[in-house]
Amino acid sequence: MKSIYSKEEVKDLIKSNKVLLLAGDEALFSGLPSGNWIGGSIPYFMGETGGVTTKGSFFVTVLPDECKVSLIKQYAASQLKDITADYPKNGISFIIIPATSDAHIKFANEASSYPNLFNSPLVGWISGLHLDDLGKVAPRIFNGETQGNSSTDAIVMHVELPDNMYPQTDILNLFTQGSGDTIEFESDGFEVTDAIINGKKMNFSDYLSDNKINLELPLVADYSGAMVNVSFQSVNKETKKVNLYAPVFKGVIYKVATPISNYEVNFKKEIEKRNVTPIFSCNCILNYLYAGLEGKKTGKIMGPMTFGEIAYMLLNQTLVYVTLVEK
Repeated sequence: MKSIYSKEEVKDLIKSNKVLLLAGDEALFSGLPSGNWIGGSIPYFMGETGGVTTKGSFFVTVLPDECKVSLIKQYAASQLKDITADYPKNGISFIIIPATSDAHIKFANEASSYPNLFNSPLVGWISGLHLDDLGKVAPRIFNGETQGNSSTDAIVMHVELPDNMYPQTDILNLFTQGSGDTIEFESDGFEVTDAIINGKKMNFSDYLSDNKINLELPLVADYSGAMVNVSFQSVNKETKKVNLYAPVFKGVIYKVATPISNYEVNFKKEIEKRNVTPIFSCNCILNYLYAGLEGKKTGKIMGPMTFGEIAYMLLNQTLVYVTLVEK
């Protein structure tokens, strides 16, 4: 199935009134016509030919004809809690949030407390940029209805489905908790100074350095059998602070993940075992980088490689996908 499109091809799709989710470099979005689409900046994809990095093409998710747009809406950080009030009666809501924005931070910290969050699927990704452009440009979202864009707001496309269908959201996470130390934190957040290691408080940066922890492995929390990753962004040995790609939460027990010997092979096996054809999926840029997925195929689940995945809440180093099921 075709997934990588030129700008001219995307224009044609929009004009044909297709319902689209677009991922591409920020500059590509300029001049696109208005229509039933939303988008987010990112130049890393898992396409039909394998992993690819490109500023010259879009990754396009063409939603099935059964998907009818009920609302496209931007939400400022202070309005994110209102997303659930706009949920379709029977459908799915696709969300894109710019990386490092206030909306990103607020959603990551507070989404689990939103009223009726789990009443309807909320899935999507954190938009990003080419890693060479870090500090030069801001990740953005794009509103196909208004042709506007933002580096601060979230964009959501609420989609209705026929009564005889429902969406199913799944997460593919190869990581599990390792057998090492138990790690807890005294407060919620993306930035950590101290941690409670096996019941003893210590500086987290020192702990990671002293124990030669592989920072390509995420912290993993076990939520009643569901493994949720928190990935490392950076360790500052001068300030003794550790920055993360998702927040940790007080009272949750984390462990460093068990190493995976061959991510590409294991990933393909898991996809083949699930035997699904999703209408949408996204994977993590860290999986793309750490597993060396450029030029490699991982099966028929394709999508943008993002700065974070959303399945109700913010996730790291996972693949999120959605299938349609007939009742």
